[in-house]
Amino acid sequence: MTQTAARRQGYTATVVAGCFAVLLAQVAYSLPGALNGTLQQEFQTTGAQLAWITAAFAIPMVVFELTTGVIGDLFGRKRLLQAGALLTAAGSLVSHLAGTVQVLWAGQVVAGLGAAILYPISLAMLAAVSPSPEARAKAIAVWAGFLSIGAAISPLMGGWLAAEGDWRTSYLVVIAAAAVSIIVTRFAADSSAPEGRKLDIPGQVTLALGLIALLFAATQGSEAGFARPEIIGAFAAGLVLLGAFVAIELRTDVPLLELGIFANRAYAVVAIATVVGMFAFLAICFSMSIWLGAIQHQSALKIGVLFLFIQGPAFVLAPLVSRLIRDFSPRWILTTGFALIAASGVWCSTFDVHDMDWTRFIAPMLALGVGFALTVGSITAVAINTVPLRLAGMASATTNLLRDFGFALGPVLIAAFAVSRANGDLSADAGRAIGESGLQAPYTDVAGGIAHEGGAMAVNSMPVVPGAGPGMPPVPMPESLRVLAFESLGGAYGLAFLVAGLCAAAAAALTLFGLFGSRSAGAEEPSAAHTVR
Repeated sequence: MTQTAARRQGYTATVVAGCFAVLLAQVAYSLPGALNGTLQQEFQTTGAQLAWITAAFAIPMVVFELTTGVIGDLFGRKRLLQAGALLTAAGSLVSHLAGTVQVLWAGQVVAGLGAAILYPISLAMLAAVSPSPEARAKAIAVWAGFLSIGAAISPLMGGWLAAEGDWRTSYLVVIAAAAVSIIVTRFAADSSAPEGRKLDIPGQVTLALGLIALLFAATQGSEAGFARPEIIGAFAAGLVLLGAFVAIELRTDVPLLELGIFANRAYAVVAIATVVGMFAFLAICFSMSIWLGAIQHQSALKIGVLFLFIQGPAFVLAPLVSRLIRDFSPRWILTTGFALIAASGVWCSTFDVHDMDWTRFIAPMLALGVGFALTVGSITAVAINTVPLRLAGMASATTNLLRDFGFALGPVLIAAFAVSRANGDLSADAGRAIGESGLQAPYTDVAGGIAHEGGAMAVNSMPVVPGAGPGMPPVPMPESLRVLAFESLGGAYGLAFLVAGLCAAAAAALTLFGLFGSRSAGAEEPSAAHTVR
């Protein structure tokens, strides 16, 4: 076999392995999207506990993906990719067997660690084996297409299986896909790039612990109260740790994150817009799934269908977006995309929670999907083209981190906001609602305890008030209390849609005005305006 033929064979096998790996990662990541309502009823979760199901996957994925990229560069990527698939399978097995929401969190964390490997390593393997820039561009386009396919089919699959009464089977599908990924990766070409690479352990530790502390404080504070000592302590610890991370990265020779790149105005604008815009996108997705699933208790299959309208445009419009970026200023593409995301959030905020017509979400979710397709396909291109060529790789990696960080913030922060507001509204009127219901003691104390401890989500999902002692049968949940919880949740998540829409509008304004007058630096030698020191 000639060297050229061998290289082509290695290229094809590696593209197949890389694409299947990112498909696996995205299916595992997107699965809870359609299952939030089902999982809430299965485990009787509070609002914060439900948010942690998604966050438990996203947080390790975000904080470790830069480090796994370095590990692959140093020690080889092929076996690391297989290890990522194995971790995803192990986490999915734990989730499949979970009897409590805490066990489900543990499974999500392990699967998220696997995804932290699969995303960057699969892309790096494709780039390393590509024989030409044209082949690399084609491979990356196919890789992105499989990512979009995974994001589209996963909620639909999970929703369909949940509607059939067996949501746990969806995690068995992920395990089977992981096994296939491990097998096909055996035929891929290995690669590494150890020159100039070094593990930044202090930076990784401070970044991971700082982000986890802040996200824990935001989520738990929504239910426990933000004035509690442990919540204040978590906020303080997070800020101190992230401050230490910045100090470490500014001093180390081989930083995990090149902070100097943010001295470039255009790149800094895109970076901020990326975090804010992607937060808004996933906040709207999450709020839609909670609204229909956990609040209205509608079929998970309907939510899965809506995710097709969200993720489908990213796959269908990929060639068009690439052409638009080439022919027009990406400033206008980003602004239009963020504006469509904003319109989707504001549109959903006008809905009445008593209206059970799920099809009204189709149009705003389609607008959300088109907006996402325009932005996610443009962010990296804009980031790379606004810095000198020598910083293009770092710009791309950092932008991916910021995009995923925005994704991680979406469900955590919007749930913290909505849950806190809903529980506050419930607490303010729970006594009146219980008094008007005619419920007798000691059931009044039990119902009040459920409202106080479990919050609006618990009241909305519990059909009965348990007996207060042996021999006391449960009684129906007072309708006045249930309606109060239902309307409190509807009002809170309606406002959450609006907040997310306004954040997307802020990202649109930032790109519209912040990128005015910026020019491409990717094809130029660094000038004084673009030099990053």
